[in-house]
Amino acid sequence: MAMSDPLGDMLSRIRNGQVARKAAVPVPSSKLRARVLDVLQREGYIRGYSESEIKKGISELNVELKYFDGEPVIKEISRVSKPGRRVYSGIKDLGRVYNGLGISILSTPKGVMSDAEARENNVGGEVLCRVY
Repeated sequence: MAMSDPLGDMLSRIRNGQVARKAAVPVPSSKLRARVLDVLQREGYIRGYSESEIKKGISELNVELKYFDGEPVIKEISRVSKPGRRVYSGIKDLGRVYNGLGISILSTPKGVMSDAEARENNVGGEVLCRVY
């Protein structure tokens, strides 16, 4: 069966893995998911990720979750733009997440980036998710 929201599925796997105190969670691989994980790693929300091939032509990402003093680093991770309702934002309309403590992840013409990087590059786009 085809998945209707692959990015939402990845965010749910990360959220559920942290509630269960897992060290790492497996996620089916795609370019968009890898780019979102790049942003999460750059911003310090996950330790990292690695790609491994399960079968010929089928690969998966192994996301290493990050904890600080036994508590998950990611307090909240939520999908903003969904398949049924896409949310786009210009750079001037893009608000701060938790007064600058969290980030928004955007898909822009210059690639997937955090809201701070989007402000730096002066480019808006589709708001994929918010992380705090």
